[in-house]
Amino acid sequence: MNKKKIQLEYEKKIILINKYNKYYYDNSKPLVSDDEYDNLKKEILILEDKFKFLKSDLSPSNIIGFKPSKNFSKVQHKVPMLSLANAFTEDDLINFEKKINNFLSKSDDYKISYTAEPKIDGISASLIYKNGRLEKGLSRGDGKEGEDITNNLKTIDDIPHYIFKKDFPQEIDIRGEVFIKNSNFKNLKEKFANPRNAASGSLRQKNPEDTKRIPLNFIAYAFGYENGLKVTNQYDFLKKLNYWGFKTNSLNKLIIGAKNLIQNYNKIEKQRANLDFDIDGIVYKINEFSLQKRLGNVANAPRWAIAHKFSSTKAISEILDIDIQVGRTGALTPVAKIKPVNIGGVIVSNATLHNEDEIIRKDIRIGDTVTIERAGDVIPHILSADIKKRLKNSSRFIFPKNCPSCGSKTIKEFNKITKKIDAVRRCSSEGYYCDKISIEKLKHFVSKEAFNIDGFGKKIVEGFWKLKLIKFPQDIFKLDFRKIEKLDGWGKLSVENLKYSINQKKNISLERFIFALGIRHIGLENAKILSKHFISFVNFKNLSKTKNYKDLLNVDGIGETQINSIKIFFDNAINNKVLNELEKVLTIKNFIQKKNEGLLKDKSFLVTGKLNGISRAEVKSLIEENSGKTVSSVSNKLNFLIVGDKPTKRKIENAKELKINIIDQNEFLKMLNKTS
Repeated sequence: MNKKKIQLEYEKKIILINKYNKYYYDNSKPLVSDDEYDNLKKEILILEDKFKFLKSDLSPSNIIGFKPSKNFSKVQHKVPMLSLANAFTEDDLINFEKKINNFLSKSDDYKISYTAEPKIDGISASLIYKNGRLEKGLSRGDGKEGEDITNNLKTIDDIPHYIFKKDFPQEIDIRGEVFIKNSNFKNLKEKFANPRNAASGSLRQKNPEDTKRIPLNFIAYAFGYENGLKVTNQYDFLKKLNYWGFKTNSLNKLIIGAKNLIQNYNKIEKQRANLDFDIDGIVYKINEFSLQKRLGNVANAPRWAIAHKFSSTKAISEILDIDIQVGRTGALTPVAKIKPVNIGGVIVSNATLHNEDEIIRKDIRIGDTVTIERAGDVIPHILSADIKKRLKNSSRFIFPKNCPSCGSKTIKEFNKITKKIDAVRRCSSEGYYCDKISIEKLKHFVSKEAFNIDGFGKKIVEGFWKLKLIKFPQDIFKLDFRKIEKLDGWGKLSVENLKYSINQKKNISLERFIFALGIRHIGLENAKILSKHFISFVNFKNLSKTKNYKDLLNVDGIGETQINSIKIFFDNAINNKVLNELEKVLTIKNFIQKKNEGLLKDKSFLVTGKLNGISRAEVKSLIEENSGKTVSSVSNKLNFLIVGDKPTKRKIENAKELKINIIDQNEFLKMLNKTS
């Protein structure tokens, strides 16, 4: 796959999933079904795993949920409420188990015990008990900080206010799911779209008396912070929850091995339709708490748990037309306009066809009857056409050889990495010569990860463009607000709000500014790397004069593809004019290096040979958690070479020559105040 397209698709998916998060968590009005959301999340994580250059602070690998609502006071979770990685196939589960064995340095035939807990489609909640008394109840929020919804949670009969059992911990954070039974939801259908929306909306009522009128339920399944818990595994903990007075899922099971998990999954999926509550999969957790602690977390998800989601849905429809959309980087994307069809409760009227090669390979034509799947794309995609139902006068779709926006020739570039011609056809014009590209560049410029101008969304960009109020980014900061005030839909207050929002963003960090420029292949993570290298906007802009592009080859994380894109950007006269004009109206802050504190701060490590009972992945995780760095080779940048069984002799010899500290496993663990 083309690296440029990967970056573009990735960035689009990040923007989309954060939009979904806002509507799902903050507004309690999901825009898409759980299947589509989960598959979009899966696709983002797969891309990040496969292509290491893809990174974003707004990725689901870094964030959970959405920021807490302003309607409730915010409370920090003592232990973050993490999200879960997803599995969709048997291979996913086998790989999950294999990774655990590798991390723990166990053989493939090592028997792992799991709890299999059906995942109720509800709202996560945290109940904080001290000395047996319910003191506080929180929503998940963004995973780190939740909303104080104590009084609303206290209206739920399933949640005990006092627990008098002698073995109940002195302090504990019980976690579970708030939901509504399907049988009770029948009376609420006119007010809410589905049971989950009903549960979410009810918990977010300002008046607990309103919440009390909704038949909410609570099932407990985990804990966060604890002081005095005397069980050593998840299955015994679930039993204790019942003993203490909490309800747990009657379908919970203790299972050994991934193969047996699959059998249980198939059995539960058949029961799914007959249950009185919605489940969207099964959560598998390593049973032993000692192993959970050792495995730890990856970003915002535990290594020791995974959610096995139920299958996505498909539908049949008819292609009414094929529209060619031009993106910010000139990519021509075909989108099928289909007869609206309901897929899992979501009305779908558009489906992506990806690119020209995809249309040719599947022989997709206007008028075809097609199978559509919601499985992780920005919009649903077309799987195949039913040739038997094809119209007799049907003809092949001819992809445009000229840009439908500016008329420039469309091209397919040669990919030096794959040694193949790209599947994506692009408009050959550069900079702001193509109207469609210009509009998309402006949308990107004001987007959330870039300038994030509140109230200046895509529709505003399109509207102002048509009225010739904006053409280049600098025009945003020179708008004629008196003229805007006279437009339909605008008034004095809304114009003042827009003016305030724009002025607020005239002060911006260098990394966000570089990202906002929309340079091809320069995502948010690459923008951070570049800002760290250049330090100031002046240094960055001077690249157009110095032409020192080769210096960027020494910047870790920036490759030839990114450098070529930067060169093309600076070779364009309009882009340089845009930079000069923006410099006049903006304050672009210099990059400031963040200080990390930890036992291994400013120290770098390399492992050679096999360690005893601990994998390289676990060592790397320990180093990074303690502010250290790992390197891939012996050089002057290396501080410590960790030597295990059967090491590479050349690495040891090179380390001795460079007078690098050579240590064994025990010495490394002592640096962390640990012992093997």
